[in-house]
Amino acid sequence: MSEAHATVAEEEYLQTIFWLMEAGLPITGANIARAMQLSPPTVHEMVKRLERDGYVTRSADKILHLTETGRVEAEQITRRHRMIERFLTDVLGIPWDEVHEEAERLEHAMSPVLEERMRAAIGDANTCPHGHPIDGVREQGAPLADVDLGAEIMVLRFENEAESLLHYLKDIGLEPGLKGKVAAKDDETVLIESADGKHEVTRTVAETVTVRADPAPPPRAALPDQLVISSDRYGR
Repeated sequence: MSEAHATVAEEEYLQTIFWLMEAGLPITGANIARAMQLSPPTVHEMVKRLERDGYVTRSADKILHLTETGRVEAEQITRRHRMIERFLTDVLGIPWDEVHEEAERLEHAMSPVLEERMRAAIGDANTCPHGHPIDGVREQGAPLADVDLGAEIMVLRFENEAESLLHYLKDIGLEPGLKGKVAAKDDETVLIESADGKHEVTRTVAETVTVRADPAPPPRAALPDQLVISSDRYGR
């Protein structure tokens, strides 16, 4: 490797790659570009840099794979990001739909001492406010869009952490841990009834909401290849 530690830009890419792995999506240049809202040529140049610095390898089918060093770096920056989100929400009282981008700004500048104290401050919290595990393996769950009418559900996490989408989900009352029932669904919307009321979500956004369901639908990747919400494209 040419550098002892990943640069800020490399950390951003490694975090995105780790997210794609968790979501069950192929780690391709196209998916990275879509997730990061960047042009394919920009991603291509950074992928070459990640290969050069020993963080990823590329197989014959052009799928990227994290090296052992790359996985350690990706897990570390992802864990730090989620811990910061939880700290901002639980300790500082910032609404959960406003912490993702703030964590993006803070995650690269933390000292080990600050990270240790922040971890102590969040106690036994084991997920970020959007439901992703800080440590350990996440429950697979299923996309809300796949769940049958009448099924009982509990929201596990939001696969897409674009701030505008988080605002939308908060406004309709969906959040990790919410329990309810699929009361109606069609090609356009899914309606959840819970103790807090009714929550109608568009079918496209329902693709990004992972739930535990009874009965559970057949398993598939948590996200389709591409999500289109209004005129915007969202990855994470």
